Amino acid sequence: MKNKQNTQVRTWHEQHYSERTFGQRIADGISAGMGSWSFIIIQTLIVLVWMACNLIGFIMHWDPYPFILLNLLFSTQAAYAAPIIMMSQKRQNDRDRLQAMDDYQTNLEAKLEIEELQRRLNRIEIDKLDKILAILESNQKINK
Repeated sequence: MKNKQNTQVRTWHEQHYSERTFGQRIADGISAGMGSWSFIIIQTLIVLVWMACNLIGFIMHWDPYPFILLNLLFSTQAAYAAPIIMMSQKRQNDRDRLQAMDDYQTNLEAKLEIEELQRRLNRIEIDKLDKILAILESNQKINK
């Protein structure tokens, strides 16, 4: 039973990932990249280099303090990043909903199997008690 469940889960995830459109794959990739420490560290280094080059630049200052061009770049990045991340989160919510429905179905089937096992155990117990009573009655008849 365990192997069957693992196969179902693996198949469900494989099917989900294989059905993604090109745009969905891009959104998932960008969200994964932007939601990482690597992105934060690299972006921080770029900002520090940008600021340093513009503060101590000897040849030319392409974005002097207060770094309006850098601010514009961040605004543009945020304007594109937010909807892309929201698309990916929406897809994650859809995946979670489908997985919850699958879990509910599995739990329902397990409940029905457990109830059937309980009925069978009750029948076995009743059958044994009937046999014990029959043996006791026959012993009482023999002893009389």
